[in-house]
Amino acid sequence: MLAAHTDETVRGTRATGQESNSLDQRMAYATVRRLRAKEHVFCEGDEREHVFRVEEGVIAVYKTLPDGRRQIIDFAYPGDLIGLGVIGEHVLSAQATAPSKVRCLAAAALERIAETDAGLALKLYKAVCQELAATRSLLVTVGQRSAIERVAAFLLSLHRRTAPEGAATINLAMRRSDIADLLGLTIETVSRTLTKLRCMGVIDLEQGATRVRLCDLPHLLELANE
Repeated sequence: MLAAHTDETVRGTRATGQESNSLDQRMAYATVRRLRAKEHVFCEGDEREHVFRVEEGVIAVYKTLPDGRRQIIDFAYPGDLIGLGVIGEHVLSAQATAPSKVRCLAAAALERIAETDAGLALKLYKAVCQELAATRSLLVTVGQRSAIERVAAFLLSLHRRTAPEGAATINLAMRRSDIADLLGLTIETVSRTLTKLRCMGVIDLEQGATRVRLCDLPHLLELANE
């Protein structure tokens, strides 16, 4: 079951001009942290002292359920912010799925700057709106879609968020178990569904299935019911 959460993950926006430059200028002086795969950026219950921007790799943002299971809420990719919130402690955990790099900026400083920097405030507002839209989409995915619809929708989302314009290949910089925890499926179902999509000619798996080439985007959109 998908857990309710505060705005911990904020998707990066392809903004230009003042709103983009403002945050970039602040982050240029932020501390850099390099993370190993499975290393945590922060854990649920930690004091919320910093906001982080993903520079390299992929970060899984997740909620630990009462029975100990993990529900991934989203993946954060380069350009995305994680650790935003309105209370004093993190309500979610953030863990690198692969070797990653983040920049850390004091949360209080960022919030103070946003009070007088309209460009930065606008960027954060846009990003929060995108996150809310993504959360609603995930609720539909987990609650209503079939396995093939879920995997197809995930691949499309990954393509939109990470692939350069015009590129047909995406990197799966996360384990099958991570994808399963996001989509509410078993690892075996994720693997079988990827194989099925390949056999249908919709995708091709490259480099030991760590890269996916989208061979038939219209068909993938149809399968995702988008």
